[in-house]
Amino acid sequence: MTLDKTVNNRAWFMVLPVLVLVAFNAVIPLMTVVNYSVQESFAGNVFFFEGSKWFEQVLHSERFHAALLRQLAFTATILAIEIPLGVGIALTMPRKGPWVSVCLVLMALPLLIPWNVVGAIWNIFALPSFGLLGRAINGLGISYNFTRDAGDAWFTLVLMDVWHWTSLVVLLAYAGLMAIPNAYYQAAKIDGASRWAVFRYIQLPKMRRVLTIAVLLRLMDSFMIYTEPFVLTGGGPGNSTTLLSIDLVKIALGQFDLGPAAAMSLIYFLMVLAMSWVFYTVMTREEART
Repeated sequence: MTLDKTVNNRAWFMVLPVLVLVAFNAVIPLMTVVNYSVQESFAGNVFFFEGSKWFEQVLHSERFHAALLRQLAFTATILAIEIPLGVGIALTMPRKGPWVSVCLVLMALPLLIPWNVVGAIWNIFALPSFGLLGRAINGLGISYNFTRDAGDAWFTLVLMDVWHWTSLVVLLAYAGLMAIPNAYYQAAKIDGASRWAVFRYIQLPKMRRVLTIAVLLRLMDSFMIYTEPFVLTGGGPGNSTTLLSIDLVKIALGQFDLGPAAAMSLIYFLMVLAMSWVFYTVMTREEART
């Protein structure tokens, strides 16, 4: 005996607002960029089809290669600093008592500050004339001026990003540590395990999943960073801190080359998507093996 089930499709109407919102915020702008990437535009909205011309131009451009190298160097640097530093800070934070809330609030404060404000704060903080950081470094006898020296600009940019985003790694790592049952620590204590052995064989494996999320988030965020470095250095001095996002905005709004800018934005988008997918796939496969 079979029972006839009544299918109610009215529930789909509840999803329609979400679909409309996604289409308006994502699909329609993306299709507009795709349209510009294969055409040449002139005044009066006159368009000529160019095919893959702009993509080839961007991929063979030395300017794009230089910005990409700077972006890769920045991403590798901040990941190498923020992940170990965040794990180290999480390990030192208390597990019980009133200081837990204090530490968590202090860690969350940098994440609550708007990105443009972070850039403005560090711009003033690092000015060599009256900024606290700039005057302190110059007071030590070290010549420091991030507005003129490329090395100083890179140092300030990395320092700003570490200050702003290490807290995210700390909070994720701390959540992973708090999820470890006390029985593991009790067994390690009975076996006489050292502090390093506890970290290597208990804490680090249990934090692997949250650290995967932390690295993935920081990888994507660092590749898409724009506001903080733009407010801090504007891409200078010269082009020394012109990352991919800043270079893209210069082409689109500064030069108003909509075709190359659209092609570069699509390449940029696919690069971030591919890197995130490859990283996530590799990490999840390694986790499944263990």
